[in-house]
Amino acid sequence: MDISTLIMLLVAVVLLVVVYLKVPEAAGRGLRATVALILEIAPRMVAAFVIAGLIQAIVPPEVIASWMGRGSGIKGIGIGMVMGTLTPGGPMMHFPIIASLYKLGIGIGPLVSYLTAWSLMGFQRIIMWELPFLGPRVVGVRVVVSMLFPLLAGWLSELLWSKLEF
Repeated sequence: MDISTLIMLLVAVVLLVVVYLKVPEAAGRGLRATVALILEIAPRMVAAFVIAGLIQAIVPPEVIASWMGRGSGIKGIGIGMVMGTLTPGGPMMHFPIIASLYKLGIGIGPLVSYLTAWSLMGFQRIIMWELPFLGPRVVGVRVVVSMLFPLLAGWLSELLWSKLEF
């Protein structure tokens, strides 16, 4: 277990104790809400982890390395951008997938490009939300301008990554 998980667990336990001591019935309501949230989100999380695991099982690391690994350059950054734009779903879907790709050897540029494209240019969000509410002209301008950011973020990440030692 990593330190961030331990901190989150500690904060949850301390908060539960504080709430229980102040308003015991509120602690019960909070725990019931927790269970409801887990039941709602757990199926999505399980599906995302299955997808992430299957990606690791079926995609050879050499393929990731050649297409999106270190040194893949603009090709890898572009592929990351396209994948981030086209992959549907929210963070519960994306982060297990991107963690799986990272374990397979995706480079920092394609990884950052993927995450930036997902944040700025998610195709599903554009179709379901932006076009109906804002119309094609606003969305078109926003998408064209936003296309530069995943490329720039991926390229700058590679530059910075090569300079930093952690």
